[in-house]
Amino acid sequence: MTNILITGSSRGIGAAIRDQLAARGAKVIGHGSTAHDADTVGANLGDASAIQFLWEQTLDRCGGQLDVLINNAGVFAANSIEQSDSQWLSGWEETLRINLTAAAELSRLAVRHWLDRGAQGRIVHIASRAGHRGDSPDHWHYAAAKGGMLAMHKTIARAYAKHGILSFAITPGFTDTAMAGDYLATRGGVGLLADIPLGRVATPDEIATIASFCALDAPPSMTGATLDANGASYVR
Repeated sequence: MTNILITGSSRGIGAAIRDQLAARGAKVIGHGSTAHDADTVGANLGDASAIQFLWEQTLDRCGGQLDVLINNAGVFAANSIEQSDSQWLSGWEETLRINLTAAAELSRLAVRHWLDRGAQGRIVHIASRAGHRGDSPDHWHYAAAKGGMLAMHKTIARAYAKHGILSFAITPGFTDTAMAGDYLATRGGVGLLADIPLGRVATPDEIATIASFCALDAPPSMTGATLDANGASYVR
């Protein structure tokens, strides 16, 4: 059985990934701000001390061996440059802490876990189109975090492929989640959809299908790949 940790699995893309992997027989440890069942660890990723707790609780629930880490947790809050210096910096640091630093800490623990055991492993990073093309004027921090995640993913792939440790990244555009819905509603909705040649945003199940493939099926030669899922709103 494949043991998998998914951060931010209580809703949206994370919940869809969890459902798809569980349906395929994986042992899935979820994560949310609170624990709503025996296979979910409650931890606030904005708190630096929570990472070690989440890691230890995950290993305890899966018999000491993790096979796949999926870095999905994230926040998407506006951070206008018109705020005070302290407010803007606080917003920047919170988003970087949750969207990038927590993912980096977990990735480090996972890589060390596999190296220490001579085991193979996979990391799947749920990044964003924003990591390639940037985002709105109120979301410098979000774009920077996702761009950093992509750079980290590539570094992990290049550094540890020889050990059988693989890294994959997915860069969704707008996806039909509460987070994206709030953004669409405040940024014009229909006008933004006009920028997506497919004519609609992605569904969580579409992103989950890609993540499940990376977690369980992608051939090793795909390590280092970044898979876009944005309805052709950004092609490269």
